[in-house]
Amino acid sequence: MSLVIENGTVYDPANGIDGEKMDIFIKDGKIVEEAKGKVIDATGLIVFPGGLDIHTHISGGKVNLGRLFRPEDHRKDPVPKTAVTRAGTGYSIPTTYVTGYRYATMGYTTVMEPAITPLSARHTHEELNDTPILDKAAYTLLGNNHFVMHYIKEGDRENLKNTIAWFLGASKGYAVKLVNPGGVENWKWGRDVESLDDPVDNYDVTPREVLAGLARANDEMGLPHPIHVHANNLGMPGNYETTIETINAVKDRIHLTHLQFQAYTGEGWKDFGSGMAEIAKLINRCDHVTCDMGQVLFDETTTMTADGPAQHHLYRLTGNKWINADVEMETGAGIVPYRYLERNPVNAVQWAIGLEVALMITDPWKVSLTTDHPNGGPFYHYPKIISWLMSKKERETTLGTIHKAAAARAILASLDREYSLYEIAVITRAATAKTLGLKGKGHLGIGADADLAIYRFSEDDIEGSFKRTVYTIKDGRIVVKNGEVVATPEGKTYWIDAGGELTDEDRQVFAKYYTMTLENYPVQAEYLPRGEAVRCGGI
Repeated sequence: MSLVIENGTVYDPANGIDGEKMDIFIKDGKIVEEAKGKVIDATGLIVFPGGLDIHTHISGGKVNLGRLFRPEDHRKDPVPKTAVTRAGTGYSIPTTYVTGYRYATMGYTTVMEPAITPLSARHTHEELNDTPILDKAAYTLLGNNHFVMHYIKEGDRENLKNTIAWFLGASKGYAVKLVNPGGVENWKWGRDVESLDDPVDNYDVTPREVLAGLARANDEMGLPHPIHVHANNLGMPGNYETTIETINAVKDRIHLTHLQFQAYTGEGWKDFGSGMAEIAKLINRCDHVTCDMGQVLFDETTTMTADGPAQHHLYRLTGNKWINADVEMETGAGIVPYRYLERNPVNAVQWAIGLEVALMITDPWKVSLTTDHPNGGPFYHYPKIISWLMSKKERETTLGTIHKAAAARAILASLDREYSLYEIAVITRAATAKTLGLKGKGHLGIGADADLAIYRFSEDDIEGSFKRTVYTIKDGRIVVKNGEVVATPEGKTYWIDAGGELTDEDRQVFAKYYTMTLENYPVQAEYLPRGEAVRCGGI
């Protein structure tokens, strides 16, 4: 199929295009120099590459456990079927189909599930396969993995890389994910880690060593995305110091995820405040650090993370229902329902810090827009966040309705910066694709995947402008027209093929301690009918 997008105002930061009127030609799912076909008149409309979400919990054991745990979430938001779409439920933990529809309606075409447990990877990929329209990938949890910590302790860099490569291939994962490195392992014994130098039980390693070891191995292997780090002490007052220490502990590339939850000052909740000023100063002078926002919204949601001790702490703070899960040899998880309240001083400051991440880090190419869905709020509220970033007036309006702690304990009120459309395209498209190493995504250059979002933009209604596209185009096919899903093609799943084999010693350990046989453990390529292997330097 061929398409011609005529007379659109194009924002394509990866190619330096900032609001230029131009035509875009599409053929066989790619951007080409010239083509003839169906014409879309984009006069008066803005044209972006398809959106990319670098961190959104949409599939796998933890997400499905959250769905089972919260029937009230489903009752709140039933979604009827149409002639094209299936029925489902939404709100904070949408079903797979609703997830695909809602992302596509906003103009997003590629999303990243940030926490895949190798032992339950099949379930994750089943749900990714079930999510329509979008291209996907998943990050493999390795920050508390038995074999990883063993080889870091031994100082065996070659077998560490071999292990990383094997687990990425076995889980069909795209990147190395760390969640509270060492702390989740200690949680299996009822403990956590409080500093980067606390020992990890039974392994004689520290979080600092896990971070540095995995970051170095990741870059030596040439993996496309930096280590994706949910740092220690998430959600705790004073944790901005841990974040700064984490950045300084790693000399190789690192991506700090949901940074808002890692940027707190104070010794407790009474003097809780924003530490983004110090973190931003450091990131602004570092070339090896990227991050995403983790913006919170004033709404009901479901918090879920592989950081079991953090979730237990939230359960004790709120008294809300709580569920904990443990995955042998690999990781754990916790789930707690939560509501962010405008008149709650802590929630108000959290809201301000998330915006400070994007507004105080001077280079937007270091930032991606996220809510850590669903932890900070549902992903389909991204248009509201865009309105806050683009309009100081919108921020001031919200500041005037929420607890005064947001103005007193954060710097947001003094920030005049307003994002341009070009910069919004950076943090929702170009920077995300660059950080992920997805060369065919996030831009509209010749040879790029023909994923586009066309909006009718109004400065008087920024949020409404980005809620629904006039057209979303996926692989050269119109999938959304005037805010309605009109086609539901199946997207691809990217994974890393870096080689790797378990050693004979590892096989013996696996047979001794795992309840699953090694033969049944890896996810076969056939499990990803639309899988696309990304090959890199490997081992």
